[in-house]
Amino acid sequence: MKCNLLLLFILSALGVYAQTAPLRAHEAGLQSDNDSYLAQGSDRYYTNGIFVFYRQALTINTNTETHLANKVLGFEAGQKMFNPQTGAIPAKRYVDRPFAGYLYAGSTLNLLYKNESNLKLGLQAGVVGPAALGEEAQNVIHDTFGFYELEGWQYQIRNNLQLNLSAEYNKLLARVSGFDVSASAYANLGTGFTGAGVGPLLRAGYFNQLFNSVSTQSTATKNQEFTPLHKNEFFAYYKPMLNYVGYDVTIQGGLFADADPSGNEITLIPKRAVFSNEIGVSYAGSRWILGAAAVFRTKEVKEVLRAHQWGSVTALYRFK
Repeated sequence: MKCNLLLLFILSALGVYAQTAPLRAHEAGLQSDNDSYLAQGSDRYYTNGIFVFYRQALTINTNTETHLANKVLGFEAGQKMFNPQTGAIPAKRYVDRPFAGYLYAGSTLNLLYKNESNLKLGLQAGVVGPAALGEEAQNVIHDTFGFYELEGWQYQIRNNLQLNLSAEYNKLLARVSGFDVSASAYANLGTGFTGAGVGPLLRAGYFNQLFNSVSTQSTATKNQEFTPLHKNEFFAYYKPMLNYVGYDVTIQGGLFADADPSGNEITLIPKRAVFSNEIGVSYAGSRWILGAAAVFRTKEVKEVLRAHQWGSVTALYRFK
């Protein structure tokens, strides 16, 4: 009984029961990915990612966009870095996943429909290779926190300009009080990343409709002609996904690049089918959006010694 009262007090303090919330048309924030967040002592494969976001809700034309409940324009920039089983590789033969950095900027348009489906379209332009500053960023991290000295970045993927398109689709399948399940799918096409994935999204807790939720990056709203299920969101989720990898520049190198005359660049062939599991918790309040997740992914390259996992934390601030 005491535990139930404590839970009720916490949820009431978070404001999850209220049915109205102030409109916030803008939000901005950061996401950080790192395998060290899971406290397993690893520093391999997808080892670090840092991203900045800005999103703005757009006005819906009620005469021509009658099926839309929300529409969000987003801008983002980020960097990903990859290394083999460790960032200290003494010789080529130990490279079981190529060194690579990916630096990009992009934009998204998120169309969210009243039937709780959404289509999110994206465009990214960037660079992979030394110009992406992956080695420099990893050196800063290791020097700051007193980690080991890096070795092996001379084998990294060479410079290649990138232009990549993406599309994501989600659709609510079923919902009961405190739990729902949706279908989720994505497709990528470009000079760096081509592939697709599909899987369910399961949520448990206090969440809103898919057109006004952290789950679909649609908490920014401008013309709210609907009643959210809760004032704030606070829920756990599980997202398993089967991914098909058609091309991955961070593994295979430039799509149209010639062979490296120096012989230093190491490229490999990715596994075509990769399975991932994402488990996390999300909170969206009047001002702050917070999230934490763990991602577990099967081997991306047959040469890698083991499957990989990493943690992700997100913080965004909402404003008018």
